[in-house]
Amino acid sequence: MMPASADTIYALSSGALPAGVAVLRISGSRAFDALKMLTGRELPSPRKATLFSIRNRNDEIIDQALVIAFPAPNSFTGEHCVEIHSHGSRAVLASIFAELENLEGLRPADAGEFSRRAFENGKMDLLEVEGLADLLQAETEMQRRLAVEQSTGKLSALYDGWASRLTRARALIEAELDFADEEDVPDSVAAQVWEAMALLKKEIGDHLQGGESGEIIRDGFKVALVGEPNAGKSTLLNALSGRDIAIVTDIAGTTRDVLSVDINLEGYLVRIFDTAGIRETQDVVELEGVRRAVLTAETADLILLLQDKDSSPKQSLESFKNQSYLRVRTKTALHSPILDDGFDLSISAKEGIGLNELRSMLKQEIEKRVDAGQTLVPARARHKKRLEETLNYVSDALDSGTLDLAIRSEYLRLAATSLGRITGRVDVEDLLGVIFSEFCIGK
Repeated sequence: MMPASADTIYALSSGALPAGVAVLRISGSRAFDALKMLTGRELPSPRKATLFSIRNRNDEIIDQALVIAFPAPNSFTGEHCVEIHSHGSRAVLASIFAELENLEGLRPADAGEFSRRAFENGKMDLLEVEGLADLLQAETEMQRRLAVEQSTGKLSALYDGWASRLTRARALIEAELDFADEEDVPDSVAAQVWEAMALLKKEIGDHLQGGESGEIIRDGFKVALVGEPNAGKSTLLNALSGRDIAIVTDIAGTTRDVLSVDINLEGYLVRIFDTAGIRETQDVVELEGVRRAVLTAETADLILLLQDKDSSPKQSLESFKNQSYLRVRTKTALHSPILDDGFDLSISAKEGIGLNELRSMLKQEIEKRVDAGQTLVPARARHKKRLEETLNYVSDALDSGTLDLAIRSEYLRLAATSLGRITGRVDVEDLLGVIFSEFCIGK
């Protein structure tokens, strides 16, 4: 475990000021000294909220606040911690910070430093830390559920269980190698080991298949609006977002760049991209817009091919025939209300016709790829990469029946190491700066 910093850190851990209540957090060996200096009194009972007057060096009252002391190791960071719940005015916090700045050994916390100390002191593993970061940033119900499963240790318990099974398998192999002539090690041990590893391989493979669900929930379901100029893409983007994101005119080629908006669709984050109209053009700027439109569509989870005419679009359909798409007839208020053959939906974004049906279709498309009841899935690309490594090593061990047992055992050790890098059980120093930078100051 890495040594914790000798500094005592402090930060505002609640929202932006002014606020009804501000929560100031202090963590480190001098946290309790800082509290005694601010209050002029002995420490309150551990983990019990107590009303104290907060005073400056001249013994003048700054504010009255609820104070809670958390002695180590029973705190969020594993160090001595203090929380001061004061009134949330800028003047009050500025005065308290001014007092803390004059104490030797205290300094303002860096982004994510409280959580990093919790990790370094064994209060959380890396997977739980990342889950906490995702929980703080969650905007939809499904994002919240996914983050809670991770931040409360359920996903860590699954991976730790797999690691234990790998360790047990290696122990049995070692026993067979060391005591091959002893009666205490039955001949059937090897068969049991490889049956167990075959089952583990299947479990990891099934778990990895849920990775797409995790990415869609965490990063959003990407929908690209594609079509020829003036097909109504920007009007639809504005209608779905409920505000004017894109400029709408009757001039073909108004949209030159890719615009996007995030919407919450019944608990799912949906990212909708408005692209430039796809057509042959000599305009250099519009040509770049078309290139970006095609690139956006190629990386989208679903394409909405918008068309306001009865004839087939010149390029769109052929270009994206290998991707998931829905054909949507737009400006239906100007045409016959009968849905033409080949269209999945007919809408009029300007009149609000068909938008609810479109939202329902989008939700159905998401649920085809996401098991709403399964949130115990890998949520980040980092997790998927390590799980794929683990799966490959287990497969190598299973497929190397003609090799020495020691080599097969080494494959299992490498598999366990890859699993350990997900939770931080083995060296992950190069990742820590990136992960903790995602946190706000005070967490």
